Amino acid sequence: MERATTPTTRHAAAATGPSPPAVRPADVGVLLMRLPVGLLMAAHGAQKLFGLFGGDGLRATGKSFAALGYHPGTLFAGIAGASELLGGLGVAVGLLTPLAAAAVIGVMINAMVVTSPHGLWATADGIEYPIVITLVVLGVALIGPGALSLDRFFPWRGGGWRAGALALVLGGVGSAIVLSL
Repeated sequence: MERATTPTTRHAAAATGPSPPAVRPADVGVLLMRLPVGLLMAAHGAQKLFGLFGGDGLRATGKSFAALGYHPGTLFAGIAGASELLGGLGVAVGLLTPLAAAAVIGVMINAMVVTSPHGLWATADGIEYPIVITLVVLGVALIGPGALSLDRFFPWRGGGWRAGALALVLGGVGSAIVLSL
């Protein structure tokens, strides 16, 4: 026997609709942004700190940082490496996403300052790569890390203007502090 419906009950059913799937395509999409960018940033940090993945390690990276004007070079190489490693891992797994994004953004702003004299393209050591990384992690902070993240239980799981602004402001302030020293 069919249940009688009224315009009100049909409208209520349409408004609530079927429950959304546990994992939406957007969750998979943001995961596909988070994982490679976060893991690549973490690997960059491991190169600087530990010499992994063909990196030079902290001492040699510190000398390179000193040559770029960051003094003491080893301290700033350590800060950059730790920010890339921890921020990258946080972005990859979606943990404390606004703060992880801020760490990556701060390092990438410094990278933009260093590479800007070379123009846009990465083939000439330009700012292309840091711009892309910055915009991806800022986008993740704005969108939120999705259901396939460790942040799924926290209020910032859905991203938003506050999460994005927090990532951008903290990253910018951190970068400004480093550049002023």
